[in-house]
Parts: sequence; structure tokens; C-alpha cells
Amino acid sequence: MRSASTEQPSSERPVRHTPPTNVARSTPLTALSQVPWADMQDSTGSAAAIPLLLNGIAWGDAGTARAALEDLRKRICQYGFVTEQATAATVPFLWELAQLPHVTVRAGIIQLLKAIADARQWESTAAAYPKLLNRRENPVVWERAARQAVRARRGELNRLLAEPDTEIARASTELARALAD
Repeated sequence: MRSASTEQPSSERPVRHTPPTNVARSTPLTALSQVPWADMQDSTGSAAAIPLLLNGIAWGDAGTARAALEDLRKRICQYGFVTEQATAATVPFLWELAQLPHVTVRAGIIQLLKAIADARQWESTAAAYPKLLNRRENPVVWERAARQAVRARRGELNRLLAEPDTEIARASTELARALAD
């Protein structure tokens, strides 16, 4: 449920990340500018910071990537709720980051995809309180769109399931179970 934005100006400067020289920057993150992030909402208000967080995950060191992923999780899928409309738009970029070997938080990204795939809290709430479906901003629609975005790329799981990294393989197995129909 959204209320007035409580977004506080941050005293921290956003960290601008550049890709390592040995990694080509031919990722779908170049498509970030094609998404109208400023016109979307996340749990803090405007989703304009999501591209910075995705870049922090992609190109940051382990600590930076971990912090960016945690912040992103709070913005798009917190406590098992798809929090806002920006979640579905973020999912394709999460799938792409999960495939990149240099990303240090790949297992965490896969776990976030699973949390989004499992999210049904708004649907459950709407079943008990049908008036929720009559609101102009319908969180059930956001939740379904986000789940569909995760399912749309499930063909990429095969590569992740074959990963030699046991943490990535385990997270991928859990995601595969969540996506099994």
C-alpha cells in the first residue's frame, strides 16, 4: 500500500561505476535508459535510483554490489511483497546480471528473482478485501506483472543450474522449483 513518499535526500554521493577493463560492457544494462524509471514508483517513491543500483551490482566490488542488491531488494520486493510497479521493469535486468560471471552477488540476484516469483501477498490480501482491486493503483497487477516477467526468462535457468558454484546452483534449483507449474 502506497502512501506519500518518505524519500529523504541522501547525504551520500551516488557511486558511478565503470566496467573493469577486461569485461566488455555489452550488457543489457545499456538499455536502462530506455525504461522511464523516473515515471515509475518503487517503495521509496520515484524509481529513478534503480539504474544506479543495477550498475552498482554489475560493476561494483563485492561490498558495493551486496549493498546495492540489498537496497534494490527493499525497493522492489520487501517482506514477500512486490512493492511497486518498478519491480516488473527491473526483472529483465536481474536475469541478465545473474548470467554475468563477473557479478559477485549472482546467488543473491537469483534469490531475489525467486522471492518475486513467489510473491502472492497482494493477491491473498485482495481475496480477503476485494475493494483493493478497485483502487487506481492496483498492487495485484504489479505483483502479477512481476511474476510474469520472472517466468518469461525461465529458459535462462538451464545455464545457471549447470554452474560449478554450488551457491548459484542451489539458488537456481530453488528458483526452478518456484517456477515449476
